[in-house]
Formats: sequence, C-alpha cells, structure tokens
Amino acid sequence: MKFMPRLFLIPNSISERGFDADPNAVSAIAHVRLFFVEGLKSARRLLKQLNPDFPLQECLFLDYNEHTTSAQIKEYVPLLKAQDSGIISESGCPCIADPGVDLVLAAHQHNMDIIPLIGPSSIVLALMASGLGGQNFAFNGYLSKDAKERAVKIKNLEKRAKQEGQTQIVMEAPYRNQNVMDDLLAHLDVKTLLCVALDITGKAQFIRTKTMQEWRNFNVPLPKKPALFIIK
Repeated sequence: MKFMPRLFLIPNSISERGFDADPNAVSAIAHVRLFFVEGLKSARRLLKQLNPDFPLQECLFLDYNEHTTSAQIKEYVPLLKAQDSGIISESGCPCIADPGVDLVLAAHQHNMDIIPLIGPSSIVLALMASGLGGQNFAFNGYLSKDAKERAVKIKNLEKRAKQEGQTQIVMEAPYRNQNVMDDLLAHLDVKTLLCVALDITGKAQFIRTKTMQEWRNFNVPLPKKPALFIIK
C-alpha cells in the first residue's frame, strides 16, 4: 500500500496559561519531525508543553508566515510528500486568521490527508461567550489603521449586522484597542450590541456584551491585551 503523508494542523496556546491538549492529539503527532512554523520559539515551547520528552533536536523547523512566498511553498511540497508534517501557528489555530492556507491547499492538490487537531481559537471562544449568535457570522480580520477608513468600515459592519442578521467579528492589535473602541463608541447606534473580548483564556480575561449606550456609561479604558470586538 502506497504511503499517504499527512499534514497535521496543530493549534497553539492563545495566552500565557497554555491549554490542556487532547491526549489523542499529542499521540497523533508524537512521530512528526517536520514542522512549518510561524514562530520557532513558540513552536518549540508548545511541543515541549505537549510532551516534555519531545525530541526537538531531531526536528526540522521551517519558517511559514505572512512573508512566505509561493516559490517557497513550491520548495516545501517535496518535503510534504515525503513524510508526515505539521503546521504550528504563533497562537491559535493554523489557517484561522493565521498562516497555513496555501500550504494546506498545496497538500490537497497532492492528495494528502489533512488532520486538524483540537485546540483554542480566540474567534470561536469569543463568539461562544458573546451571546450574539453563531448561526450566521463573519470574521473581518483587522480594521484599517486609517481613522476615516475605519469609521466607514464600522458603519458598514453595523449595516450588515442589521440587514442580514449577521454577527460581525473584528480583531485588533493590543496597542490599538482603545482607538478602535473610541471609534465604535462614536459611530455605532446606541442600541447596537457590542461584545468586547480581551485576553481570552488568559489571567486578565474580560468578556462583556452591552449596548453601545451601556458601553458609553461604562467608560473604562481598555488594557493592551489581544482583543476581539463583536457587533450585532
């Protein structure tokens, strides 16, 4: 029987607390020695967390991030086809607001088996905890750094939420949390619901859903922690 290599999608922790990995997932990648990683340090730390005896010195770690080119992907394909391998994000799940899509697609084109493993996704966890509905939602990535463009996008997201009943999710870098929150306060209707989810699974975890009127009354500066904003 011809060997069919597998590509494992390996979630990483999204906070300093780490996470309790599925024992089956730990066992599934025990033999893997080739990893495509967004960050070498975090990947090595994760493998040691999953298994303190993981033989890191036997592993080959190759860079795979937003700067990886299509030419590099082509160079990786022969390695993919030769053995089981894994993709590890800096945090969260590969391919979900993180690198991995192009490599997974290349693996599909060569009839490889793709094995997604269980692990934390801040997007999914925030949506679960928001109370704003997960039947119809859209993840919109990061808002523009330009204030005018950001304002237009916020109004469009609110319009979609109202007209389509679609929950709208955006992610933000910690240092811009307050700027985005100020824009949401300025441009969303007072009756619109907003969930702010900060530092999910971390020590400073904060998840609250309020109307925009209630947020205006709340008026507490947001800490510089990884954040998601959910509009409904």
